[in-house]
Amino acid sequence: MKKETISINVELDESNVPIKLTWRSSDHPNNKGEEEAKAFLLSIFSKDQMDTLKIDLWTKEMQVSEMDRLFYNTLKGLSETYKKATNNTNMASDMARFAQYFGEETDILPKSS
Repeated sequence: MKKETISINVELDESNVPIKLTWRSSDHPNNKGEEEAKAFLLSIFSKDQMDTLKIDLWTKEMQVSEMDRLFYNTLKGLSETYKKATNNTNMASDMARFAQYFGEETDILPKSS
């Protein structure tokens, strides 16, 4: 059995606001040590409670435009993951359309005609 480790470190200021986020994965292709991040969104589905634990953190330096891009990429990725996991192409397509709309409304993508 193979085992992998993902670690996330959070440095906080005196008000407990994240000022630095770093992460490391034992299976990362560029396993060159810790990498810095401006934000992370973590969802863990509990086997026993059948509920989701969410941890969403971002640093003080994260700009709104970067947050928009993070959410666009996340929404797009979720639609792809949902399709792969469930084979529900109709719902995955609806999710992808919303991701497209989100991208256009936040000026990440050009608006379709």
